[in-house]
Amino acid sequence: MSGAVDLAAVKAAAEAKEKAEAARAQAARDGVPAPGAGALVIDVDEAGFQQDVLQRSTEVPVVVDFWAEWCQPCKQLSPLLERLAQEYAGRFVLAKIDVDANQMLFQQFGVQSIPAVFAVVGGQAIPLFQGAAPEPQIRGVLDELIKVAEQQFGIVGQAVAGEDAAAGEEAGEREAPEEPAGPYDSALAAAGDALDRGDLGGAIQAYQNVLSDDPGNVEAKLGLAQAELLRRVEGLDPAAVRKEAADNPADVAAQIRVADLDLVGGHVEDAFGRLVDTVARTAGEDRQAARVRLLELFEVVGGDDPRVVAGRQALARVLF
Repeated sequence: MSGAVDLAAVKAAAEAKEKAEAARAQAARDGVPAPGAGALVIDVDEAGFQQDVLQRSTEVPVVVDFWAEWCQPCKQLSPLLERLAQEYAGRFVLAKIDVDANQMLFQQFGVQSIPAVFAVVGGQAIPLFQGAAPEPQIRGVLDELIKVAEQQFGIVGQAVAGEDAAAGEEAGEREAPEEPAGPYDSALAAAGDALDRGDLGGAIQAYQNVLSDDPGNVEAKLGLAQAELLRRVEGLDPAAVRKEAADNPADVAAQIRVADLDLVGGHVEDAFGRLVDTVARTAGEDRQAARVRLLELFEVVGGDDPRVVAGRQALARVLF
C-alpha cells in the first residue's frame, strides 16, 4: 500500500530505541556520570513556559513547584523535591516557578497558597498537593504520577542532560559488545511474518504473547499497535467513512475512523491533525476517546518520528 506505515519502519524505530537504551546502560556500567541537575531541575518563567514545561511534558512528566523567597514552608519542600528529582533519575523533571516573578502562571494554575505542587503531563495540568507534605506522601504521589503518565498518556520518556546523554551514547557505541540474539527474536519474526501475510489475528496474538512475558518490549508494542490499527480498518469503505465524518462533524467515532484510515494510507499529519482538532472541541468521554486514539497512533508511527513530536506538542497546546 503506497505511503502506508509498514512493519519495516516499526522495526527500525524499535531497533533505534533499543540501541539508544543499550548505549545508556553500557555508559552507566562504564562509569559515565549520571545526568546533572541542570536537566532535572529547572527554573521556569512565563517566557519559557511553553517550551520548558508544555512541550517537555509530552516526553516526560513535569512536576511544577510554585514557591517564593518569603515562603518558609517552601524552604523545606523545595530542597526535598530537588533531591527526589535527582533520586528518580529523570523519570520526572522539576520545574520551579517563583510566584512573585510569574503572577500570570500563578493565576493560570489557580494557585490559592504556596507551596503548591502540580504536574503537567501531555500538556495537561494535574494538581498534586499543597503545603509541605511529608516525604513518604510525596514519594507515593510521584510514583502514582509516573504510572498515570505511562498508562493514560503513553509518556514513558526519561530526562537526561544533553552532554551526558551524548557521552553515554558515544561510550555505548564505542565499547558495548555485539548484542546476542534476544529471547523473543523468533517470536517477533513470526509475528512480523503473520502481519505481512495479512493474518492480523495471528500477529496480534503473537505480539501479545511476547508482551505478557516482556511488557516493555518496544518492537512488540509497536507491532501490536500497527496490527490493531490494520484490523480496525479492515473491511471499512473509505468513501462511506469519510462521508459520514463530513456529514456528522460532531460524531467523534466517525472522526476516529477517518484518522485510522488516514494513517494507514500514509497521511500521518492529517490523522494527527484531525484528532487534535477533535480533542480541542470536545469534552468528557468524547475528548478522552479522541486523545487515547491519538496516543495509539503515536505508538504506531514511533515516538522519535518528528511528526509524532509535533503531534504531541499540538496535543499539549489544546489540552492545557
